[in-house]
Amino acid sequence: MRTLLTLFCLLCSIGAWANQLEGIRIWPSPDNTRIVLDMQARPRFDHFMLNNPHRLVVDLEQTQNRVNFAAIKNSSELVTRIRDSKPSRAGSYRLVFELKAPVRPVVFPLAPAGEYGHRLVIDLPYQDQSRKPAPAVRKLAPAGLRELVVAIDAGHGGEDPGAIGPKKNREKHVTLAISRRLADLINKEPGMRAVLTRTGDYYVNLNKRSEIARKARADLLLSIHADSVANQGPRGASVWLLSSNRANREMAGWLEKQERQSELLGGVGEVISQTDGNPYLTRTFLDLSMDKSRADSYAISEHILAEMGKVVRLHKRKPEHASLAVLKSPDIPSLLIEAGFISNPHEEQLLLTASHQQKIAQALLNGIKSYYRQNPPNGTMMAASAAPGSAIRHTVKNGESLSVIARRYGVSVSRIKGHNDLSSDVVRVGQVLNIPGS
Repeated sequence: MRTLLTLFCLLCSIGAWANQLEGIRIWPSPDNTRIVLDMQARPRFDHFMLNNPHRLVVDLEQTQNRVNFAAIKNSSELVTRIRDSKPSRAGSYRLVFELKAPVRPVVFPLAPAGEYGHRLVIDLPYQDQSRKPAPAVRKLAPAGLRELVVAIDAGHGGEDPGAIGPKKNREKHVTLAISRRLADLINKEPGMRAVLTRTGDYYVNLNKRSEIARKARADLLLSIHADSVANQGPRGASVWLLSSNRANREMAGWLEKQERQSELLGGVGEVISQTDGNPYLTRTFLDLSMDKSRADSYAISEHILAEMGKVVRLHKRKPEHASLAVLKSPDIPSLLIEAGFISNPHEEQLLLTASHQQKIAQALLNGIKSYYRQNPPNGTMMAASAAPGSAIRHTVKNGESLSVIARRYGVSVSRIKGHNDLSSDVVRVGQVLNIPGS
């Protein structure tokens, strides 16, 4: 009899608490803070805002809490405290998020995927745009010239871990580490500047990655990833660009969004904006822009593969084509770099090491420089340096030698000495040198 009574109480308890709140994760980014509630089952919920002070209230029906609020990692400046409160209905659980500012939350459930089960996602977009980080300080360029801008996209991030290796290492961390190293190398190059689509562990919408590159007026977009397959055998790096089928589909999408076509770079956007919506002219200009972008992407990928093949194993020695959203921009040459197979135990360990990450970053930089020295965009410092008889001015910095300066600009020490009437290899800090065209 006692056993039956215990079973009855257990069934009643299960009926009363049909769901469990098992975890709370917070992902701050420059545009919003994302809160993810890990649930045992699909959540039934309601939410509303309160003011003075600002609070977001989330009611979870028939839910029991298993989360220790004190153990939640929270680096968001927007969310100041998480607590519970008395619910309006019996059997439900009320969460309260105390906030620094008013928001318009976007709340939606997510079905199980990968390592995650049921989730309730809360996006809190920043209303105050001053929360966004200040743009990176640009290096001074000679009058009338601009820097070559490379947008670097660290794949995945935040709630999206990407591929997971045999030792449970996540692709999103590897891609960000390599991206940061590449950005540092690029920013040390005279006449070049890097822009990161994400600077921390948060997710950026795939379409927005291209938009970030476009707003930065990028000449090139590189998306860094780490490959993965079910079989642990495959190894090596590869480079991917947009397939023609995807290009055609994206062309149609751009035609449907006429108001955004003026944002295209390279002069195409201005021309399109002056066609008065003529679909035939618009299609022609977009076709030309996409064709040039894909041709440039292929040429750049060959230079990058040649350099990567010197320092890492290649899985594919020729550029591959795929239908990938991050490569869709019709106006910016875009490449996806698979740095190696994180699903391979040996490469998983390599991808985690600083020396291997630096090798990959250096090879990518060398490939970019190799291509753009031969094909410098008009109006850039690199184009001025490459022009016959031209020169750019370089101020010697602490720790720089004549050989270091010569390598950076791709010219010989003897040419710099001859161009500046130097009798020795010794240079002093603050000395201004005229760098001849390479």
